[in-house]
Amino acid sequence: MAYPIPEPQYTPGKAFERLITILDTLRIACPWDRKQTMESLRHLTMEELYELTDAILEKDYDEIKKELGDVMLHLLFYAKIADEQQQFNTVDVLNAICDKLVVRHPHIYADTQVENEQDVKNNWESIKLKEGNKSVLSGVPKGLPALVKAYRIQDKVRGVGFDWDDKTEVWKKVEEELTEFKNEFNLTDDAAVDQEKAEAEFGDLLFSLINYARHLGINPENALERTNKKFIQRFSHLEKRAAENGQNLKEMTLDEMDVYWNEAKKL
Repeated sequence: MAYPIPEPQYTPGKAFERLITILDTLRIACPWDRKQTMESLRHLTMEELYELTDAILEKDYDEIKKELGDVMLHLLFYAKIADEQQQFNTVDVLNAICDKLVVRHPHIYADTQVENEQDVKNNWESIKLKEGNKSVLSGVPKGLPALVKAYRIQDKVRGVGFDWDDKTEVWKKVEEELTEFKNEFNLTDDAAVDQEKAEAEFGDLLFSLINYARHLGINPENALERTNKKFIQRFSHLEKRAAENGQNLKEMTLDEMDVYWNEAKKL
């Protein structure tokens, strides 16, 4: 049986309805879509989110558009499954986020006064606690990657005033942690390394660096991913040039590799 193809729409509401109609049909007619559960979709959703963030870093708007569509499909898929289980539906989801945004923005929908972005964030955290959240940190997902989680933890506690106002104090903490790490684990010393202690000290150093980055307005996840991409591009150039000249990387000296690496830096 061939189902009718919903025509393209040109308003957000109608286009949204078109996607819902297609998803409803797939859930009935497609064996793969019919089989999916929230649990089976979970890892796929994570992949789609990473693909979206990658496209954002690349500033590839065609890809961003595609990945946003994939993510939106997944969100509607979860709501569809919940509706089938008589838990909630898409309308409930949309109304819930609308209600939350109204409550969390009293400077827009009520008479609360704010001076800046930080006041808005402080109000947001205070309202969450009034809503019944037991901890400021309860909104930080346990499954976040550690780097992202550290950033979110620091941002959350800033909302209730647990933070330095002067970034020079934050840098002092970075230097303190770096000194402790260097003093404990100097690579010029051949003494055995206490791996558990080294890991703990290195974690403290990373946490303080992330905190300083936050004070500078740098997102550490984005910064590190940009460096990853830069390294991959340069190393790929190195591999390509070595292959062009019949060289085997394992047999090359570091100085020989550096010639191609420096070429890549100039490109």
